[in-house]
This record gives sequence, C-alpha cells and structure tokens, in this order.
Amino acid sequence: MTTSNAATPDADPAVLGELTRLRDSIDNIDAAVVHMLAERFKCTQQVGRLKAEHRLPPADPGREARQIARLRALAEDAKLDPAFAEKFLTFIIAEVIRHHESIADDTACGRS
Repeated sequence: MTTSNAATPDADPAVLGELTRLRDSIDNIDAAVVHMLAERFKCTQQVGRLKAEHRLPPADPGREARQIARLRALAEDAKLDPAFAEKFLTFIIAEVIRHHESIADDTACGRS
C-alpha cells in the first residue's frame, strides 16, 4: 500500500528509496495496529457479554479514568503526545461502551 513516488520523478533515487522504506514500515505498523485493535475488541466483546449476563453497567467510569491516566503516562514515557493518546483511548472506550450497551440490550431482549 506504499504511496507511489511517481509524482517526484526528479527526486534523488536514494531519497526515494528511503521514503519507500519508511512508508513500508508505516504500512506494517498500521497493519499491526489494526490487528491489535481487533484483538482488543474481541476481549471487550467478551467483557460486554459477561457484564450483560450479570446485569453490570456497560460503562465503568472509574476504570476508564484509571486507563486514561495509565495510557497518558505510557505515552509520556514513549515520547508520544499524552493528549493524543487520551483522545485515541477515549474514542476506543466510547466504541466499547456502545458495543456493551448493544450487547446488554440484546441480552435483555433474549437475542444473545
């Protein structure tokens, strides 16, 4: 999925080679991120089913706050913008809660 270098025909071939190498690494990292997110959501779906079966609330604000604080600290250690890391995790948490609410609704209606 590496972006073509056709738009820069006059560029130094060594620069184009390095650009291709870096983009290939980015593509590999993106693929790994997608696979990791898929695994994460498999686990959170199981959590959602367990919560629904035991009539636990879909959201756990205390855990969410702890996870955000934890991820911000990890981001700082990794030299990643903690605000970006928080936004990313907040987005994921919102999607997980949406899934948990749907699972709870399905369970309550006998659809699970």
